[in-house]
Amino acid sequence: MERELAELLRELEEFGEANDRATAERDRRMLNITHDTGVLLTVLLRNGRCRDVLEVGTSNGYSTLWLAHAVGAEGHVTTVERAPHKRAMAEENFRRSGLAPRIRQIAGDAGEFLASSASGAYDFVFLDSERGEYAGWWPDLWRVLRPGRLLVVDNAVSHADELKDFVRLVEGTEGCVSSLLPVGKGELVILKEG
Repeated sequence: MERELAELLRELEEFGEANDRATAERDRRMLNITHDTGVLLTVLLRNGRCRDVLEVGTSNGYSTLWLAHAVGAEGHVTTVERAPHKRAMAEENFRRSGLAPRIRQIAGDAGEFLASSASGAYDFVFLDSERGEYAGWWPDLWRVLRPGRLLVVDNAVSHADELKDFVRLVEGTEGCVSSLLPVGKGELVILKEG
């Protein structure tokens, strides 16, 4: 990783942690992934030679930068975020990183975006958004993911109670294999068999 990007990621880690300690308002918190989760995502994306990535939940763009770095110059990350103030922060961080050409920001509701996306549009999906919505999004999340590819869900240990219905759907889906990894806040890695 280039020194400038590593420094920006470190700055964003510090900002996110300080910001989240200072406020209890959920919509004002960054709720970023952990550094080791960023490394895990990089390993998975590079090993899978992923080029078309969907991220649901941009926040200030910290995780998006990990994804955009991992896909390389030929890859693209589409990231969906509803909150305007977070999209603005993310846009500035993308510009600063030099990775903006690899990133497409979508403003609005993730459920609507998923419903309008083509089947098999993505070779990797990272889910870090409104956990209560995941079960409702499951049919479209599964549909937009290409066979033989991964969907990774953040906060699978830290917020396991909120994910019970979603996990039940995953476990009941034919052609689906999943594993819970004790990395960061817990990463549920789901393979769509192909």
